Amino acid sequence: MIPSFSRRRFIKAVAVLALLPLIITQTACTSSSKSDEVQPVEQEGYYLDTVCKISVYDMKGGLKEKKAKAAIDKGYDRCRELDKELSNTVDASDISRINNSGGQWTQVGDDALTVIKGGIKYGDLSNGAFDITIGTVADLWDYHAEHPKLPEQSKIDEALTHVNYKNIQINGNYVRLLDPKAKIDLGGIAKGYIADQVADTLQEAGVTSAVINLGGNIVTIGSKPDGSDFVIGIEKPYSDRSEVIGKTQISSGTVVTSGVYERQFKYNGKVYHHILSSTTGYPVDTDLDSVTLMSTRGMSMDIDALSTICLIYGTDKGKELVNSLDDTEAVFCKSNGKIVTTKDARFQAEK
Repeated sequence: MIPSFSRRRFIKAVAVLALLPLIITQTACTSSSKSDEVQPVEQEGYYLDTVCKISVYDMKGGLKEKKAKAAIDKGYDRCRELDKELSNTVDASDISRINNSGGQWTQVGDDALTVIKGGIKYGDLSNGAFDITIGTVADLWDYHAEHPKLPEQSKIDEALTHVNYKNIQINGNYVRLLDPKAKIDLGGIAKGYIADQVADTLQEAGVTSAVINLGGNIVTIGSKPDGSDFVIGIEKPYSDRSEVIGKTQISSGTVVTSGVYERQFKYNGKVYHHILSSTTGYPVDTDLDSVTLMSTRGMSMDIDALSTICLIYGTDKGKELVNSLDDTEAVFCKSNGKIVTTKDARFQAEK
């Protein structure tokens, strides 16, 4: 599982800030004449504790800068709105109100309800390996400290007694935790939901071709204006976001990566990453550095959770899981540097 949604750089890192120029270069619509190239209307912003970028390539009635910028503004407004609702570090958010209710029923909005239900779904699918009540454990790990250290074992042991997503009860739009000390943390799933919602908002504003990059959670609307696919670079683990292992092509789809390198620290010669086990309270043991999942438009929340589950599972079990899913493919980057893909993954390795 993953630490706090709002305070962690919730990368799921495909083509983050340093790779954004790569994405835009490769997704630009090209023709025989440079003067005919379609230049997107784009805007960067700092949301969800990371750098985001929205690039609009076409709209109904043609690409107009003023209309495109207005659509982008609406997209970012939706992003801010959802951050306030789904973050467990914003006191007035739906999630914080549940966590601070002492086990009482708490009325929440449809967005929080949808993501919580998604978390329960993937808790069931993974037999609890993915658990959105990991919050009590995640709070013990400080990856931003000047001198990070391990949490006390007694505190981990106590926190683990409050990790059980089955303690979440739902009645209509009311949610409660049977364990008053439990904490919901949507860090492993909320960013994908937000990415899908931002894409929906842009489409409602007339956008027909765009790339939404919320700090690495990628959603594409349609294809390039010339009808070809967008090309998305996949980050090389431990490259400080300066290199890629290859690229994938996608239209009306989503690309999400989970990586153990996203946040970690070294203590007494051992590296501790941020993907935490709901059983031990420590970073999971895995043979993978990263997992990238690709799927269809509207599936970003799902593959957000699934990419983390695959990382927890490791290569063999993760590949088996992806092969059981419809319209989803994977690129596994193993700790030994080997790249493994599912059969139909559209992946071109970097030479």
